[in-house]
Amino acid sequence: MPQPEMLEVKKQRSQFKIGIPREIAYQETRVGLVPQAVAVLVSRGHEVLVENNAGKAANFQDSEYADAGAQIVDSPAEIYHSDIVIKVAPPLLQEIENFRQGMNIFSAINLPGQDAEYFKKLIGKKVTAVSYEYIKDKTNSFPVIRSLSEIVGNTSVFIAAEYLSDIDYGKGKSLGGAPGITPAEVIIIGAGTVGEYAARAALGMGALVKIFDNSVFKLRSIQNKLGTRLYTSIIQQKILAQALRTADVVIGALHSVNGKMPCVITEGMVKDMPAGSVIVDVSITNGGCSETSHATNHSHPVYKKFGVTHYCIPNIPSRVPHTASYALSNYFAPLLLQIADEGGIDNFLKTDAGTRFGTYIYKGILTNKYIGALFGIPYQDIDLLMFPIH
Repeated sequence: MPQPEMLEVKKQRSQFKIGIPREIAYQETRVGLVPQAVAVLVSRGHEVLVENNAGKAANFQDSEYADAGAQIVDSPAEIYHSDIVIKVAPPLLQEIENFRQGMNIFSAINLPGQDAEYFKKLIGKKVTAVSYEYIKDKTNSFPVIRSLSEIVGNTSVFIAAEYLSDIDYGKGKSLGGAPGITPAEVIIIGAGTVGEYAARAALGMGALVKIFDNSVFKLRSIQNKLGTRLYTSIIQQKILAQALRTADVVIGALHSVNGKMPCVITEGMVKDMPAGSVIVDVSITNGGCSETSHATNHSHPVYKKFGVTHYCIPNIPSRVPHTASYALSNYFAPLLLQIADEGGIDNFLKTDAGTRFGTYIYKGILTNKYIGALFGIPYQDIDLLMFPIH
């Protein structure tokens, strides 16, 4: 009996209209794609629309995008009628109004800052929305967040060094000391990516570093990665309080995946800290790891409480937008090329579980269980939508 002929099904490469909007969210200075990435996409046949001055705050000029082959447009509505939009900040309600029905958008989600109306607006536009905070890679980690966290860890130490050396906000003290002079004591709470890169920066500047975390595995791992023995401890109130009494700098680097975390630094601990010491609470995105922390912004970044300077900006990468924009672009440009090679976003999501995990709305259907439970919105498992059981 003749065997049926097996024909290879070749994927047809897609070409897209890609939109890059100018961010209008408060103090958001990053851009989703840099000019060099745009040039690569254009060379592969894609049409890239960039809103005028989209990269200006990150020191990328319209002329650079135009030279890379992008079309510079004045209308946000034209950007949001693209096939795929690469954004940084979560879209504001006024931006969602301009969305084309059924478009695809990659952006942050910043879940603590959203409400049910926000998600219902997106659902009403029948969009496919992917959050870069939730995208996973093949190692089950979060590559975009890791890249930004590396930048945040480095930057947080430079911020701390700046304020520590200030005579009004700090002690007029150098982070690294000098021959015959004791270096500053830096306490890092959290041994994840932010903590690791904060430790690298602080050690590189000559500081004395102590790291606290609730995971022995993470503490062991960070010592192995840094290649040096340094003070580490499980977070225990008495031990942490004792360390804070002599601390010059505290970097709050704990991370909570869902919702707010409990504070580990009490008001009493802050009262006992030396005057002129500095807390950089990176954890403020989840409510902060100190009872004395409240969110600040780039216009008014610090305040003093009990003589201790607090820096609590949720969006630290926007302090270094040029570098942070490269971090985002280095991920999203190759991703767009992969989506095109697979023949479109639907095909790509079927083959890439990590990006599928980051998809919280698929064609107007909420697919994130946690968001559904939080806001009382019906949701469906994206795997069942993409691979229906007949």
